[in-house]
Amino acid sequence: MKNTVNNINNDPADDNDANKDPVATLDSRFNQTLKSVQGLLKGRSFPGKVLLSRQTEPFDTSSIHGSPRGYGRSYSQNDAGPSEQEDNFVEEQSPSVDSNESNDSAVSNSKPSPSPVSSSKESQKTLLSARATDTARVMKFKKELSAPTVTLDKLRALAWNGVPSYMRPVVWRLLLGYAPPNSDRREGVLRRKRLEYLDCVAQYYDIPDSERSDDEINMLRQIQVDCPRTVPDVTFFQQPAVQKSLERILYTWAIRHPASGYVQGINDLVTPFLVVFLSEHLEGSIDTWSSLDLSKDKIADVEADCYWCLSKLLDGMQDHYTFAQPGIQRLVFKLRELVRRIDEPVSKHMEQHGLEFLQFAFRWFNCLLIREIPFPLVNRLWDTYLAEGDALPDFLVYIAASFLLTWSDKIHKLDFQEMVMFLQHLPTLNWQDQELEMVLSRAYMWHTMFNSSPSHLAS
Repeated sequence: MKNTVNNINNDPADDNDANKDPVATLDSRFNQTLKSVQGLLKGRSFPGKVLLSRQTEPFDTSSIHGSPRGYGRSYSQNDAGPSEQEDNFVEEQSPSVDSNESNDSAVSNSKPSPSPVSSSKESQKTLLSARATDTARVMKFKKELSAPTVTLDKLRALAWNGVPSYMRPVVWRLLLGYAPPNSDRREGVLRRKRLEYLDCVAQYYDIPDSERSDDEINMLRQIQVDCPRTVPDVTFFQQPAVQKSLERILYTWAIRHPASGYVQGINDLVTPFLVVFLSEHLEGSIDTWSSLDLSKDKIADVEADCYWCLSKLLDGMQDHYTFAQPGIQRLVFKLRELVRRIDEPVSKHMEQHGLEFLQFAFRWFNCLLIREIPFPLVNRLWDTYLAEGDALPDFLVYIAASFLLTWSDKIHKLDFQEMVMFLQHLPTLNWQDQELEMVLSRAYMWHTMFNSSPSHLAS
């Protein structure tokens, strides 16, 4: 269990956190997160918000997983990257709840409404604070990544709240354990692993069908059917060379993992890696990318990185994709129990109408919500996934509960058929970073509140 929680504010006291009382520090940061989310959700319907008043009992720090979550709202400008983009960040984004000023004003309901002039000044101050906080976060990433040996706990703490887009390839390789923390060994390890992938492709993929078993032929055919269906609303994935890369990665992975083989849905899990690692070689928006702009060597390197990172990700979730997918069924069961504890009226409504969680949540866990949110938000969600590390399967239940209960009020009004249609075609098309950050914030709070009482997931 890791108790390290990085405060993303530009606070010189950050480096002294280790000397503070851990219980007091975690309790203080938890309460700050609580206030932050209250501020975010002020004036909004919040399923289970009775839980927001909890904290009358001592905080059990022993229950916290190693997730670095000193968590308020982070911005897509954590994806912002170069300093020349920071002006756009100040103009386009709403105030950050990481700012103390924002926290205080959001939580206090008794203060009179400020005048337009003072409101404008406060807004400017908060935006400047947000910009300073973002710059501080970028500097912390740079400092950590430039160290001779990266401290993975610190990197997880930073990554949980979002990774600058131009740093994602390096950060994701490190978080997954594909690239070693020691900078002196990193280049050599990557070179060796990329060559190993090419050997695997030559041995398993670049062979005639006459050398494959019937099961292997059927598996390859299924992959070839699924690749064109992968993220169909992003034209880049419809390019023949991109589909061929997906096919090689998936088939090679399936052959080398015979306990599960290929399972529909794994094709979606490759796509965030493909986009992130291609971003090292292609500029601009994904809408303008062309596989023809890449050499065969670069394509091979990207494929290898995707293959090994997919392998690392699924190593911690192997029973999600073995026969009958028991790991996913277990998560669906836990989700049902968690929703019952958080929002019993919604749980009862779904039960009374005969709606089974498997009817909608199985796909959520199978594809890690990739099909449920706009693709541009997926990388931000995966920053948190990869920062969770081995604790990810457990935390997925809380993310799914937060995602579902975003529509608590709506679900109450639907009958069985309407609920099925609604939950299979959720209105997330126009979601921005704010909606995703709210989902993650609630998930973090509920995980923190419930994790000390594992029996809450028992039937």
